[in-house]
Amino acid sequence: MNIKTYKNIYLVGIGGIGMSALANYFYSQNKNVYGYDRVKSTLTENLEKKGVEISYEDNINSIPLVFNSSSKDQLVIYSSAISNNNILSYFSENSYDVCKRSKALGLISEHYYTIAVAGTHGKTTTSIMLSHILKQSNVNCTAFLGGISKNYDTNFLLSDESKYMVVEADEFDRSFLSLNPDIAIITSLDSDHLDIYGSYKEFIDTFQKFASQVKKNGYLILEESIVNKFETPKHVNLFTYSHSSISDFYASSLNFQSDKINFLYNEKGKKYNNNNVELSMPGNHNVSNALAAISACSLLDISNKFISQALNSFEGIKRRFDLHVNSSEKVYIDDYAHHPTEIIETIKTVKKMFVGRHLTVLFQPHLFSRTDDFKHEFAQSLSLADSLILLDIYPAREKPIQGVDSKMLLDLCVNNSKKLISKNLVVKNLENQKIDILLTIGAGDIADLVVPIRKMISS
Repeated sequence: MNIKTYKNIYLVGIGGIGMSALANYFYSQNKNVYGYDRVKSTLTENLEKKGVEISYEDNINSIPLVFNSSSKDQLVIYSSAISNNNILSYFSENSYDVCKRSKALGLISEHYYTIAVAGTHGKTTTSIMLSHILKQSNVNCTAFLGGISKNYDTNFLLSDESKYMVVEADEFDRSFLSLNPDIAIITSLDSDHLDIYGSYKEFIDTFQKFASQVKKNGYLILEESIVNKFETPKHVNLFTYSHSSISDFYASSLNFQSDKINFLYNEKGKKYNNNNVELSMPGNHNVSNALAAISACSLLDISNKFISQALNSFEGIKRRFDLHVNSSEKVYIDDYAHHPTEIIETIKTVKKMFVGRHLTVLFQPHLFSRTDDFKHEFAQSLSLADSLILLDIYPAREKPIQGVDSKMLLDLCVNNSKKLISKNLVVKNLENQKIDILLTIGAGDIADLVVPIRKMISS
């Protein structure tokens, strides 16, 4: 399959963060782009403004007439989050060329020097930091991102000249196995997606396979603490990074200041100048993310001057420690954290920034299976909040699991103040309680509440 030969592209689930990036790529290549999604969003509206035709009805009659099954110049791409869809079923049953997003991304990557960022946590932040450094250097890149970069207000970056491509390599349903990168970064290996993998061993084995797909004499970059999780393939060059210990790439002179963190980055055996970074995304985990990006850029011979300047100008990512209100009276932060480890890091960072103040956490659990698999870990992490508000579980692709709900999770939490409320009552509820610091976290449609909460807190 040669991705360049297709003229008409239809994307089922076009509004997803990864699918919309693909849509923008094909549009930039002068393809005719169409798609379906369940709901209208900022991402779909931006595509429609460019002329992309999008249907919001799962009806085969909404498929554009240009899609004739006898034509071989058309490709249908679907998101792995899509199931039981009439449009996708029609294409699959009528001899169309159909593939997953991951396969399409793999086919595109064959034409680039590919840097793939994988891991349970940190891959979105790392890939966007990395893309920003390359963009600000004399190298540039094309990038498929899993979040919205604040610097560029997009999840897709295009360079017609650069040979480099940055891609977030998603472990969900083993999607990243469609990639054969020149450089692979693995940021973390905490257990997740056990509904897909069945066991942590299978999870690790799949990451092992991903690492083995790095091209011969390519680079594998690992966070220091996960080096012993699996065997390094013999055909790759291994490098490590750490914010807390001496590795191939490491941080020193960390200085936590309000909403920023300063540090020096170092490479073992080398003496750097101009290696000071002032990062606007606080927290040790973001120092690690920055070091991962720095490691890849150093291996590409990007000057440390460009690296420092780019990271100093890095504005962050929407829904990654997004500081919406910051006053002496009220603070509002929104974050994508949806795994217990992420929640712990986020809460710890907030408490370090705002010592002694009262923290209210509003959390929407994501997936019945994840909530069930990590219920005790979720309870432990959420119990770090002074007050806790839980929303109902966001099901995404899943059907309910008997006995698994937010009430079950709430009962396990030991906060002095805790409650369960409906999403549509959140703003009204918050209006009636004293807010010092509010942190909203979750990967579902809790994002819909960010703007009304910000308006309410700012008023």
